[in-house]
Amino acid sequence: MALTNRDAQVVLGMIARGDNKHDIAAWFGENQARIAEVEQGSHGHPPAAAAEDLFPKGSPGPKGRKLRGAVKNALLAIEKGDIDGAERALKNGLENFNRNEA
Repeated sequence: MALTNRDAQVVLGMIARGDNKHDIAAWFGENQARIAEVEQGSHGHPPAAAAEDLFPKGSPGPKGRKLRGAVKNALLAIEKGDIDGAERALKNGLENFNRNEA
């Protein structure tokens, strides 16, 4: 998968924020070499994306697994007629997903 110019801006923003390069690569389904190429100017020198446009800091794998668990819990709550519980599970799952991690 080729990185677009917009992707390069996000990559540069994540690098500037101090994210691990392997985490950045994982968000894009790429390897660290593609991230290094962007950092070295393969897409020119676009401005880094704004903080609100960046992916949450941390690896997407654990975040995705936790979010999947929250969705499963929400579905179980819906099956039991607990709409409030389902809403809580989804909100908590999304909050955890968006949390910046070390």
